Amino acid sequence: MKQTKPTILLLCLTLSVFAQKKDINPYASIDKKALQLPDSLTKSTSDIANYFTNNFQTDRDRVRAIFIWTASSIEYDAANMFAINFYESKEEKIAKPLRTKKGICENYAAVFNDICIKSGIKSFVIEGYTKQNGFADYIAHAWCAALIDSSWFMFDPTWGSGYINNGKFYKKINNNYFKANPSALIKSHMPFDFLWQFLNYPITNQEFYEGKTQQNKSKPFFSYTDSISAYEKLSPIDQLKSSAERVERNGVKNSLIFDRLQHLKLEIENNRQTTMVSQYNSAVNDYNDGVNYFNDFINYRNKQFTPTKPDPEIQNMIDLADNKIKSAKTKLSEIKDPDANTINSSAQLLKQIDDATTQVKQQQDWLKTYFSKGKLGRKTMFYDKISWFGIPLKK
Repeated sequence: MKQTKPTILLLCLTLSVFAQKKDINPYASIDKKALQLPDSLTKSTSDIANYFTNNFQTDRDRVRAIFIWTASSIEYDAANMFAINFYESKEEKIAKPLRTKKGICENYAAVFNDICIKSGIKSFVIEGYTKQNGFADYIAHAWCAALIDSSWFMFDPTWGSGYINNGKFYKKINNNYFKANPSALIKSHMPFDFLWQFLNYPITNQEFYEGKTQQNKSKPFFSYTDSISAYEKLSPIDQLKSSAERVERNGVKNSLIFDRLQHLKLEIENNRQTTMVSQYNSAVNDYNDGVNYFNDFINYRNKQFTPTKPDPEIQNMIDLADNKIKSAKTKLSEIKDPDANTINSSAQLLKQIDDATTQVKQQQDWLKTYFSKGKLGRKTMFYDKISWFGIPLKK
C-alpha cells in the first residue's frame, strides 16, 4: 500500500555569469555585525536566528543580516550545480550547507528561509525557472519571499552570493537580489506556481518567454494575499492539489514545468496513499484498544467484580471499549478513494468492528440490569462465566 518515491533530479540554475559593477554598500554596518556571528553558532539555524534576533532590533535589519550571512557563508557548489532534488528533506537541505559550507540554490534558499522563520519573519521558498540575457534557462532554480513591514519582497541569496565564470565560483555580493520588488524580479524569475509571483495580475509562462512581464490590468484581479492566506489553511494534500491546478492553468511551456507538475501529482498520490494507510492503521489501533478494554471488563466480570470498584468505574470500563470501537468505525468511514487492497482490508475490519459492537452492547445491557439490582440480585448474575466477546464458557 505504500508507494516508494523515486528520486527526481532536475537541473539547478547556478548564478549570473558576469560580475557586477562595484557599488557603495548601504548596509555596511549591518553586514559587518552579521558577519561577526561566532562560528560556534553556525551549526544550527536556531542558534543563528537567536543571534540575529538578539543583535538586530527590526525585521528590516534582521532580514539583511540573514541575507548577507547566507550569501557570504555558503560557497556555491559548482561541481553539483546541475542537481536539485525535490525529494530531499528540508532538514537535509539545511544541514548539508551548515556542515560543509557548500550548497546549490535549494540549500541557499532553505537556509535563508529557515533562519527567517525562526527569527519571526514570515518567509517561503519558491521553486521555478529563470531567464538570462533574454533566454529562458533549461534548469530549475529556488529563491525566497519574505514579509517585511507588511509588504512582500523577493530574495535570491544564490544569485546574490557571486557568479560563475568558466565553471568556477567567485564570491561577490549582488544587492539586486536583496529585497527585490516582485514586479521587478518577475522579469528574470518565474515561479512554477503563479501564487508565488506575489502579483495581482500574474504573468503566464508564455508571457514570460515573450518578455511581457508588465502588469496587465485588463486581466482578472488576483488577490495573492487572500489566496496565500487560504492556501495556508489547507491540508498538505489540498495544498498540493491547489498548486498543481495553478501550475497547469498557467501553461506547461517547458520540460521543467512538466516535470514539476508530474512531481506534484506524484506527491499528491503519495500523500493520499500515506494518509489512507495512516487512517486505516489508526482505525486498527482503536479497534485493538477497544478489544483490550472489552477483555479487561470481561476478565473483571468473570472475577465477580473483585476487588470491588464503584459502579461508575465499572461503567467506565465498558464505555472505554465502546468509545474506541466507535472511533475505529468513524476513522474507516473517513478514508477517501481507497484502493482495492484497502477496500478489502476495511471490509474485514468493519465486520470485526460490528461483531465487537454487538458484544459491547450486550455487556452494556447486562450491566444496566446489574446496576438496577440489590446486593443479592447482583450476586446471582454471575452464574455464567463468559469469554472474550461474550461467548459462554463450557462448564
